[in-house]
Parts: sequence; structure tokens; C-alpha cells
Amino acid sequence: MLLNLLFNLRNQGLKVGAGEWLAFLRGLESGLAGSLDELYFLARAVLIHTEAHYDVFDVAFTATFEGVELPAPLKEELAGWLEEAKAAMGEKVHHDFDSLEAMRKELERRLAEQKERHDGGGHWVGTGGSSPFGNSGRADNGIRIGGEGGGRGAVQVAGERRWAGYRTDVQLDVRDFKVALAMLRKFGREGQEKLNLDGTIDRTAKNAGEIELDMQKERVNRVKLVLMMDTGGSMEPNAALVSRLFTAAKALKTFKTFEAWHFHNCPYGWLYKDYRTFERMPTAQVLEKLTPQHRVVWVGDASMAPWELFQGGGWGETGPTGMQWLQRFAERCPSSVWLNPDPPRYWDHPTVRAIGATVPMFPLTVEGLRASIQRLRAAA
Repeated sequence: MLLNLLFNLRNQGLKVGAGEWLAFLRGLESGLAGSLDELYFLARAVLIHTEAHYDVFDVAFTATFEGVELPAPLKEELAGWLEEAKAAMGEKVHHDFDSLEAMRKELERRLAEQKERHDGGGHWVGTGGSSPFGNSGRADNGIRIGGEGGGRGAVQVAGERRWAGYRTDVQLDVRDFKVALAMLRKFGREGQEKLNLDGTIDRTAKNAGEIELDMQKERVNRVKLVLMMDTGGSMEPNAALVSRLFTAAKALKTFKTFEAWHFHNCPYGWLYKDYRTFERMPTAQVLEKLTPQHRVVWVGDASMAPWELFQGGGWGETGPTGMQWLQRFAERCPSSVWLNPDPPRYWDHPTVRAIGATVPMFPLTVEGLRASIQRLRAAA
């Protein structure tokens, strides 16, 4: 069963190394996990390095232990662990109250008499022990005050998927896009000259009090960003996601230049500013204005009929094929990436493979966007 946990973690994309797995097994041998609950926390502490992976760990843990019929010897051994843990904790203690109102009044009475913190024991409000009031104790009925409820198994906790919001392989919101795109900025001093006050003071001090001005050009972002977005067809389900990317890129307003164009499946003879108004420009003219300093971010699922990519000019046009246009853009702007909203498991398609071989392709997730930005920065 423990090997099943390792396999399930690997299936979820978690790269658990041999050293980590051996450390986990040594922890088990040392008696650090006497129950399934403790096994859950031990495995998560040793095998997981970031809270972003907690959710996929929970998925793997649930898949391993939920509803699994254990082999008889292992089942007996696990039952023994649980009995030992139960004995160590002590049996549940029952408290009789006629009603909830009676329980509440008893709590008020004890609070009025209690003068200090209390841990353990069976009467005062506190932690541990068998008192019906407080938390983390052995009472089987009472009023919990503070702390966290107990009694739930690790499988149930894992099944709640409380960490799903921390994953980095999920799709992004506008803020995620802004944070990632801001990493692409590269500043240089090429704006108007301004007085550098700190530099002026330093130079004046070194010049025996004779005022010497230090003028520097403003720092401006040198990055020229071009956003190319696939629109319509199979991209319709991703329209909201692409719209968030466009909104974030436009809202930043820190790039030296920013422009966005739309196409369908792949670029052909025309690129569109807005399909609704039919505002467009010849693709050759857009390409002519680009330089190797431009960073081109393509967004699309790259999935289409092969003839759309490899034959003709698309939409009844004549001229270069879609693949030829992509190759020309890649040659003109080597710093280019392709963001694909489809999960990588769907990328085994002839057109997706061909485009990915021309422009480095990344999934349109938090992790994928960060990796793509690092690729663009490395090429700067």
C-alpha cells in the first residue's frame, strides 16, 4: 500500500525522490506514525516541499487509502497501530447532561469559578483531558471552545481538498497575469534626464562642498510586448481566460510598447485588432514592424485540422501557410513563447507538436506562465 502511495504521488506529477522516500520509511520504522492520521501528516511533512503541492498530495493520499481493502496481515497490523494509539490517548469519557441548555449553564458556572488556564483534567475549561468544555480532549459530548475539532480521519481531511487554491497548475486570474508579466520588465536609462539627488550629494561631498550635479536619465522599461491571441472555434471555452490575460497586459502600462492581435487557429494573411469591427492589418505589415527586441506571446490551443496549418493560406486566402507565417515570426522575434490553455496531456496532436517545435510551448497555468516568462527573460 505504501508503494501505491508513492505511485499515486508520481501520477499526480510530484517528483518524490529516493532520499525523501527512504526518510519517510525511516520515520515509520522509528514509530513516528502510529495511526493513519499520523501517517498522513508524516508523509506530507517529509515528501512535500511547498504548500502549492498540498492539494495534489491530498488527491494521491485519498486515492491510496479511501475504500481500500487491505490484505489481512497488513490490515491486522494497521488495526494494531490504531489500538495502540487509542490506548495512548485514553478511552472516551461520557458526560451526562439533561439538555443543551443544562450543558450551557454548567459551562457558565465553571467559567465563573475558574481563575486560570487549565490543561488536562476532567472539570475545568481547557485543553486535553476529559472535561466536556474546551478542546482536544477525550469527552464524547460537550462544548468545544477554540482549537480545531478532532475525530475526523486523515482520509476525510484529505478528501476535503482544502488546499486546492494553493496549486500552481490551475488557471490564472488577472492578478496572477499581472504579477507574472511584471517579471518580464527590463529597465534601462534612456528617458529624459532628471536630477539624482543622492548622487548629487555624494559627488558634492567628494568635491569638498563644491556643488556638482548628478543628472541621470529616467529608468524606462525596454521590453516591447506583442500578444497574439487565437479567437473563436475550439478557443471559445477559454475566451474568459484569454480575456484576463489581455486585461492584465493592457492594464500594466509599463512596457515600452504593447500591442495585441487576434487570429483564428494560426496567422494567415491578416491579423485583427477587433473581429467585431473588422479592424485588421496585413500580417506581413505587422511582421515588418517587429524587431528581435520584441517579446511575442502566442495564446492558443494549437489544435486544428492539419491542412489548416500546413496547406494554403487559410480562409480561402493564397500565400504562405500558417506554419510558414509562424516560422517567419519565430525567426524575426526569437524571444517568443506559446501559452496553451489545454493541459499537456492533450498536446499529442500533429499541429500542436509542430507548433511546439517552432515556438516553445507552455501550459497556461501559474507554473507554466512563470516558466514562459523565465524563458523570455533568459533570451533578453
